[in-house]
Amino acid sequence: MTSSANRTEAAIVARRAATATMLDRVRDVLGQMKRERAKVSFAAVGRRAAVSRTFLYQHPDARKLVDDAVGAATGHRIRGHAEQAAQAEASWRERALNAEEGLTATYREIAQQRTAIGELLGSIRDLEGDLPEDSLQRLVTENTTLKKQVNNLTQENRRLQDRLQGARDNNRFLDNRIAALEAELLAHQTSDSPQELMAPSTIHVLKP
Repeated sequence: MTSSANRTEAAIVARRAATATMLDRVRDVLGQMKRERAKVSFAAVGRRAAVSRTFLYQHPDARKLVDDAVGAATGHRIRGHAEQAAQAEASWRERALNAEEGLTATYREIAQQRTAIGELLGSIRDLEGDLPEDSLQRLVTENTTLKKQVNNLTQENRRLQDRLQGARDNNRFLDNRIAALEAELLAHQTSDSPQELMAPSTIHVLKP
């Protein structure tokens, strides 16, 4: 009877030692995967730690280790995507501000050119009867040149308006993308379901 009890106790001790060894391997593998930024899953951890998925699912300590690692990796990926989207938004916002400044400068230049044209046209009408033919022709040429400049500025204005509209559209898209990422991160932080942590949604970030 004593021999049987001793064997049972020895088996229990050996099983606990084996379990502790497997848990140590799981911890080591999770640490390595974190450093490598590798995707964490029960199957991947089981392969690298040389333990069965049954052990990872059924042993509470092993399951908690993997669940915590999956959750941390998922949160890190979501935060990384959110940071990328925020950086892209900042870039587009800067471009939009530059486009608005350019548009304002163009409007100001057009107004100045129109004022100059108006003054020249008035001068032409006042002096038209008294000026020699060559002076009149020179004024007409200058007037034509100024009209061309106004036309070029008008085209530049339209181009800047198109760029500004594109930048605003991109800002609206990025605002929506960041809101979705923040909502997903909040849902991840408040979720208690390991299955949701094991299958994070794939997020694509639009690059400017």
